[in-house]
Amino acid sequence: MVQSAKDLGEALKRGDDSIEIEGDLKEPVIKIKATGKGVWAVCIVGIGVTIAGVAVTVGSGGAGSAPAALISTPAMASTVAILGVPTAIVALSIALAGGGVGVLNHLMKDYDIKRISDEKIILQRKKNEKNKC
Repeated sequence: MVQSAKDLGEALKRGDDSIEIEGDLKEPVIKIKATGKGVWAVCIVGIGVTIAGVAVTVGSGGAGSAPAALISTPAMASTVAILGVPTAIVALSIALAGGGVGVLNHLMKDYDIKRISDEKIILQRKKNEKNKC
């Protein structure tokens, strides 16, 4: 069971077959999964550019930034407009924890929401998808 974006990013990176999500994380994940392909492409570019900026900053001796601080960068403007601030922060956090935007694409393409209740959702890997991110 995962309750944080960090845990979800790591589970996606490992390629877990089933990921149970509870708490405040479930609503942003549902919103991410409901995003259409064309709109998602815009979001992923903004997140990718932001992550690249973090890598350059950290690689040059600067400190890493928290996702909430990065949300106000110009690269994230379209992503925030599409997803809203809380969901954009979760998406960015998942990507940072999972090593990049590949884990978000993995979430979008390779997982279905199999069960939804008021308390939790379960992401189930599609049967034909066996690769880790």
